[in-house]
Amino acid sequence: MDLLEEINWGLIAPLFIIQLILLIVSFIDLSRIEKTNGPKLLWVFIIVFVNIIGPILYFVIGRRND
Repeated sequence: MDLLEEINWGLIAPLFIIQLILLIVSFIDLSRIEKTNGPKLLWVFIIVFVNIIGPILYFVIGRRND
């Protein structure tokens, strides 16, 4: 329990909120867009399992701007 009390939640909470917002926005965008660079299922796994970098990778690489 001492470990949890030593964590600076003032630094962790904004990162958690940013990650959550990126996750939600990327899923909404992924569901609306018809074509992506690569299979959609692969992007779902990248968004979910590559924490904060996954949604950023999706917006930079995965989104097709036709």
